[in-house]
Amino acid sequence: MRHKLSGLSVAVVVLVMGAAALTGLVQAQQRATSGPRYRVDPFWPKPLPNKWAMQQIVDIYVDRDDHIWAINRRVDARPDELTAATNPPRGECCVLGPEILEFDQDGNVVNAWGGPNYHEGWPGRLQTIAVDRQKNVYLSGTTPGDGIIEFTREGKFVRDFGRRGPKVPADQVKQNNQQTEIFPPGIGSFELDEDAREIFISDGFLNKRILVYDLDTFAFKRGWGGHGIPLGEIDNNPTPDYNVSGPPPDQMQFAPALHCVHFSRDGLVYVCERGSDRVQVFTKQGKFVRQWFVHPSTQSRGPNCGGIWSTTAPPCGTVYHMALSSDPQQRYVFVADGTNNMVWIYNRSDGTLAGSFGGNGRYAGQLHWIDAVAVDSKGNVYTGEVEDGKRIQKFVPLN
Repeated sequence: MRHKLSGLSVAVVVLVMGAAALTGLVQAQQRATSGPRYRVDPFWPKPLPNKWAMQQIVDIYVDRDDHIWAINRRVDARPDELTAATNPPRGECCVLGPEILEFDQDGNVVNAWGGPNYHEGWPGRLQTIAVDRQKNVYLSGTTPGDGIIEFTREGKFVRDFGRRGPKVPADQVKQNNQQTEIFPPGIGSFELDEDAREIFISDGFLNKRILVYDLDTFAFKRGWGGHGIPLGEIDNNPTPDYNVSGPPPDQMQFAPALHCVHFSRDGLVYVCERGSDRVQVFTKQGKFVRQWFVHPSTQSRGPNCGGIWSTTAPPCGTVYHMALSSDPQQRYVFVADGTNNMVWIYNRSDGTLAGSFGGNGRYAGQLHWIDAVAVDSKGNVYTGEVEDGKRIQKFVPLN
C-alpha cells in the first residue's frame, strides 16, 4: 500500500534533510577553514580509449608541462573487469591496457605504453614513476630483483640502473641496512635531484633508511636512518609492535614501510614513514630537521594489520604518500592516508593540521585505498586509488 505525504510532512522531511546536509557541510568546513578547500572534477579524466581497464593507480607524477603521468598497475586485475579480453569476448568491457599513462590537462590520454614483457627489466610490481625535465620516464617496483629503469616519453628504453638484487621469494630476503652495493628488495619510492645529479631512494618495505646514488654513474654517495642516524647505527631487527590503544612510539629509527621521499624547493627532504604514522624532514645531507605525526590514533603496524583480501583486519598506517603545494612558499603538505581514505593538509612550517578532504567511499570526491597524490602548477590535486579502488581523481581548488 502506498502512502501519500501531506504538504506539512514533506516540508518537515525537507527541513530535516536540509539540516542534516547543512550540518555535514558545516563540519566539513570546520575541518578545513585555515587551509585550502577543493571540489572534485567528476568528469576528469575522460574514459580510457580502446576499452582499456583502469587498474591500480599506484603513483602519479606531474611533469614540467602539467601533464599527469600515472602507473596503471594491472597485476591485480580481476576476471569480471576483463570480459572483453576473452576470445570470443564474453562482455563489452574491458581489456588490459598499458601500465604507463600520460594525461593532458583536459584528461585525454596522450601517451600510453608498457607492461609485463615490454622490456626484460620491467618491474614485477610497479610502484614509483618520475619524469625528468627532458621528459624521460623512470620506473621502479617492489618485488625482489626489481631495479630502476629509464625510458623516453614515447617508451623507448634508455638505460637500466643495474644494482639489482637476486630474484628470490620475498620471505627469503633478510634485512641489511649497511650494504649499498645492490638496490633494496622493494624500493618504496625515489626522487630525482636533477640539479645535483642525484637520486634519493626510500628503502623501504624491509629496510629502514634513505639512500642517495649518483644519477649518472649510479655510485653510492650517502645514506641515513630515522632522525638522521648513520647507516652503521641502524639495527637489522624487525620493528617491534606497540600497544594499539595509543599512538605509535616516538622511536629514533624508521619503521617500515617508508612509502615516499620528496623534496621542497628550499632543499628539504620529506619522508613518508607509514610504519609510524609519521612525516620526517631532513636536509639533503641527512640532517634531521623536524617531524610530525599524521592521525596517530590509527594503528600503524602490527599483526592485526590486513589488506583488501582480509575479512578480519583493516589496513594500517596513515602516511601512504605526500605532495607539496604549488604556491611559491609551498605552504602546505598533502598527505594521502590510505587507511582513513583522507587527504590531510598540513602547514609545512610547523606540521599543524590545516584541513582535509575525501572520506571512504566510491562516489566522486570520496576515496577508497588512496595510495598516490600529486599537485600541478595550478594547484589542482590528483589522487590515485589502488587495491579495489582503481581510479584517478582531480580536485580543483576553491580558494
